[in-house]
Amino acid sequence: MTSTYYITTPIYYVNGLPHVGSALTTIACDVLARYHRMLGEQSWLLTGTDENATKVQEAALKAGATPQQFVDHLAGEFRTSWNSLHVDYSDFIRTSEPRHIRACQEFFQRLMANGYVYLDTYEGWYSISDETFYLDDKVKDGFEIETGKPVVRVQEKNYFFRLSAFGDRLLEYYDQHPEFLQPDFRRNEVIGFVKEGLRDMCITRANKGWGIEVPGDPERVIYVWFDALINYLAATGWPDNPEWEQMWPPKLHLMGKEIFVRFHATLWPAMLMALGIALPEQVYAHGWWTARGSGGKLGKSTGGLPTPEKFTALLAQRAGIDTETAADAQRYILCREMNFGLDTDFSLDNCLRRYNTDLANDLGNLLNRSINMLIKFRDGIVPLAADQDSEITALAVKVVADYQGAMAGISPNRALEAIWSLIGRLNKYVDEKAPWTLAKQAAAGDAQAAEALSTVLYSCLEASRVASVLLWPFMPVASAAITRQLGMPERTTIPTISDAAWGGLPSGITTQGPTPIFPRIQVLELSEAELIDLGVVAASAVTTGTTERHKKVSETNKPAEAAVPGTPITPESAAAIPEPLITIDDLMKVELRVGEVLAAEPVPNASKLLRLTVQLGEDDTRTILAGVAEYYEPEALVGRQVIVVANLQPRKMRGIESQGMLLAADIDGKAVLLQPDSPVAPGAKVR
Repeated sequence: MTSTYYITTPIYYVNGLPHVGSALTTIACDVLARYHRMLGEQSWLLTGTDENATKVQEAALKAGATPQQFVDHLAGEFRTSWNSLHVDYSDFIRTSEPRHIRACQEFFQRLMANGYVYLDTYEGWYSISDETFYLDDKVKDGFEIETGKPVVRVQEKNYFFRLSAFGDRLLEYYDQHPEFLQPDFRRNEVIGFVKEGLRDMCITRANKGWGIEVPGDPERVIYVWFDALINYLAATGWPDNPEWEQMWPPKLHLMGKEIFVRFHATLWPAMLMALGIALPEQVYAHGWWTARGSGGKLGKSTGGLPTPEKFTALLAQRAGIDTETAADAQRYILCREMNFGLDTDFSLDNCLRRYNTDLANDLGNLLNRSINMLIKFRDGIVPLAADQDSEITALAVKVVADYQGAMAGISPNRALEAIWSLIGRLNKYVDEKAPWTLAKQAAAGDAQAAEALSTVLYSCLEASRVASVLLWPFMPVASAAITRQLGMPERTTIPTISDAAWGGLPSGITTQGPTPIFPRIQVLELSEAELIDLGVVAASAVTTGTTERHKKVSETNKPAEAAVPGTPITPESAAAIPEPLITIDDLMKVELRVGEVLAAEPVPNASKLLRLTVQLGEDDTRTILAGVAEYYEPEALVGRQVIVVANLQPRKMRGIESQGMLLAADIDGKAVLLQPDSPVAPGAKVR
């Protein structure tokens, strides 16, 4: 056992540019490595590139380059991508490096010396695309049944690894170490695979000028999957560095499910057992990004996923933020969207909405609103709260525990859910506590209200600080920005998990003016040209009409009977559609009541919205968002009576739940609020 948290990504094929599928795995590993640094551990994150494959050689020839030139270029692209995403890797290994070649050849020789490698004739099916050998029962009509990839029949003399000798040993190890393979349902897949019976595996192929030569036999090179797995060991300095065991074994191998069962959960443990080397502590497989509707895998061969750089550029352009902050947003979105362990649909629509809902609305609203209130009510100086709110304090403790449990369970998405449970509660807490009312009472000399206001303001600001600590592994740039806005000193060291304990915000410090870290994206729709440029759809798919279009409101509202396949709807034709009539019964379902505005304030990052606190009765006070900021000053609305649709289903906008709607007349595009011609009791029914 080692005190170093050694975590690995898979090493990535360099037959194409990285995309957000490989980015997800790499970011998740970086998040976990950073988290363990927060725990006070020494983290060591390994990533790299797999360069010795036949299809890499073929791709190089098509590109008019030598294999070495080709892999040098793409290895640089992977480094650039990970650096742009703030991935703080400790080592980047390439399988064409001398240290890896040395480790592979030594590993091969020791297996031969131990009697686990022998020379024989192989005849069977081989997939060039997957670099994988397949048994007869896995192939039908020239295609591998599960993947659908073409295979060819090969016959050649090669070296074999005695994988068949390890079936019982592997099953015993799985049974004694249930945490070794995760999640559990994938562990069960591996057990079923091994119980079907393991056969010896061909581990070399003919030398065609690219790959790691078999020691003493230059006519053959080591099979790419056998060679690739050894990178995890080679990176420690094995076999020449006597201190390699200070790093070994890894705490976690994290990868996509396609390379889990056959290779990382079966072949790799058997290889290590054959040399008496300790096995990794855990191997975890996450699911795929899949196509919405079909469930098909998205990736290099199928398309559908943008490169990290293009995704960052999209977020930066749409939100009007710098690329450093946009990269943080991408890190958050990918970790929050992926349901680790299971397949998850990937949609740029969902990603942009996730940005708005979680980052611009929830997180941004809590931080900006809290600082705005502090500036308005306490000149921007953090108050000393003599009494902490016990409910909020208890929630913060629970959130940290839930967060740590999720991280331990390799569930970054659940860790983020825990943070957002605190953020969401505090946004609602402000509505419940009505600090604007407390401020008025405090100004009138109410000491109890003044203390209550201090508690509310401190709770909101402290929740933002706690969130910034817990978000550091996910969004290091944004985390530092939150800290600065709260008026705290710049971090010079890594935050620790103890920093997330409640009460760490010093009283008496002065906050900065609130500047939105994640401004709201106003335009969510993506044009066909943008989708093609991002690589989400192919140009051929657009021209043949198979791409899912982003529909306009006029398209979705068009009556079915008027629709003609292939006929586009113009604004003129949409305007010609008659408005549907309603019955008196429909009208009677609408409950209109008189309300009185108790408080009004702008919604952060929203030029048109005001947040109103409206009283509809003695025990009925609501938050209502109204798009009238262009026409009314907030102060002018306080005390005014309005007409409210009282039984409208609540709707969340900008992370704020609006519990009704105001009636207004549209006069040449200007909203004019309706009100009774004489004062009436709040809650009076309009008929």
